[in-house]
Amino acid sequence: MGDLKLVALDADDLAVISAHVQDAVLQVGDLAYIPAEHRFAAIANRFDWAAAAGAEGLPPSLERRRTALRFDRVLEAKLQGIDLKTKRQVLELLAIRFDETEPPGGFVTLVFAGGAAIRLKVECIEGEMRDMGAAWKASRRPAHPEAGTAPES
Repeated sequence: MGDLKLVALDADDLAVISAHVQDAVLQVGDLAYIPAEHRFAAIANRFDWAAAAGAEGLPPSLERRRTALRFDRVLEAKLQGIDLKTKRQVLELLAIRFDETEPPGGFVTLVFAGGAAIRLKVECIEGEMRDMGAAWKASRRPAHPEAGTAPES
């Protein structure tokens, strides 16, 4: 599988990016909000769900890829459950959502396991996901407990 590059200009595009970065892991130190440039960026290790499914006729493979996420036209960024001083804290990205408030603007929210979140107020959706190099073998496939059941220890 080659490097993936996706651009989001609307909620449907963002949903596609969200599916590809589900279960990505990143450290707090790999997050950056640059107010002067109206930009938010993050570097994550995403689980390659397409490779795990055996896409493009290849045998299934558990892989992770170093991936950059970028959002432009960001007016503000707010954190929930994330301490920016804890640079090595690991976050697991579950989804990226968009709530339109004043079309085409609204809030892009990065939702993490454990209740953490980053909420970006945006003029409009303008985002990108880009793989940044070769994949490496993942030790396991991310698992999600069934609704109403406790996670395994």
